[in-house]
Amino acid sequence: MNLDAIREFCRALPDATEDVKWVHDLVFSIGGKMFAVVCLEPPHQLSFKCSPEAFAELIEREGIIPAPYLARAMWVQERALGEGLDRREREQLLATAYELVRAKLPRSRRTTASSPEKKKKKIRTPAAALRRAAPLSRRGRAPSRRRRG
Repeated sequence: MNLDAIREFCRALPDATEDVKWVHDLVFSIGGKMFAVVCLEPPHQLSFKCSPEAFAELIEREGIIPAPYLARAMWVQERALGEGLDRREREQLLATAYELVRAKLPRSRRTTASSPEKKKKKIRTPAAALRRAAPLSRRGRAPSRRRRG
């Protein structure tokens, strides 16, 4: 799998965005949060988020290390594309990274297309809003809650 194949796969995920950061890193994000980073300079290194179980398993492999600066957040780095993962496994791990980051987002920032938990908003009519309003005093203001004397 080369850099173009990774770009094509990550951009196909719903609402995934890409951005070049830190001069030479291509960052893939969902809702403004990163789920994968590819170094644009050879050897193309790929870093991505994974579950704690996958993290422990992956760092035992040849060619995969804990990602510098991000290992505490369960990120791993493939030192060179194709060195530690094959195409199918890499795509599966990138999809998992996407889902892990998406699941941590607040509902308001999650994707709209694949979000089944989205609720319909109730539409309130002006009459309903008036019924819920506090009764007005004779002067047209809401009664004070302070006790007098």
